[in-house]
Amino acid sequence: MELTLTRTEKTKDYTMGRLEIDGEHFCDTLEPTWRDLGPGRPGHKIAGRTAIPDGRYPVAVTWSPKFKKWLPLLLHVPQFEGIRIHAGNTPDDTEGCILVGLRVKPGKVLDSRLWEHRLVRRLASRPLGEGVWISVG
Repeated sequence: MELTLTRTEKTKDYTMGRLEIDGEHFCDTLEPTWRDLGPGRPGHKIAGRTAIPDGRYPVAVTWSPKFKKWLPLLLHVPQFEGIRIHAGNTPDDTEGCILVGLRVKPGKVLDSRLWEHRLVRRLASRPLGEGVWISVG
């Protein structure tokens, strides 16, 4: 299963995007500010206020002790740990994670618990042994 997160708006306060599953639009996303963290690049990570670098990452659905439920976890993200896809509405609800929902205005998504539930259910319904990857950019 292939998730694709296309960042559509990068501002000094937030990053908006759209999430696709196997090429079909699924929902909108919200992340903290995107900073170019690539090798030799001018950006620098600000803890809890920086979106993950562009790239392709494996995804596992694991138990989150913080949220006390099963959530997608991105693996092997350079300079980051514990990056999940979860519910939230504003940049204050994320410390680097990807929030899912419906964009209603710049810097905000709604119905995020519904979209989080739909995403986890969709990932759980994939064939046994099928890997999950997310391409972010």
